Amino acid sequence: MRDGVTLVFVEVRSRGSLAYGGAAGSIDHRKQLRLRRAASRFLVERFGQHRWPACRFDVVAFEAGRANWIKGAFDAS
Repeated sequence: MRDGVTLVFVEVRSRGSLAYGGAAGSIDHRKQLRLRRAASRFLVERFGQHRWPACRFDVVAFEAGRANWIKGAFDAS
């Protein structure tokens, strides 16, 4: 999605309870790396070697029936 000129990659997670760190806590370092790699592939396919737009990773975490949108959940680098 886009937020102004920023390209936003959104990861949606769901958990029935807050136990074990909840939905947002389920995005560990390994999962973040996979998301960054997928975003890089998309950017190369879409923009090639041209200047890429500013990017951000957001998380929408559904926990116990409530949505929590975390903008800039982890670093894009």
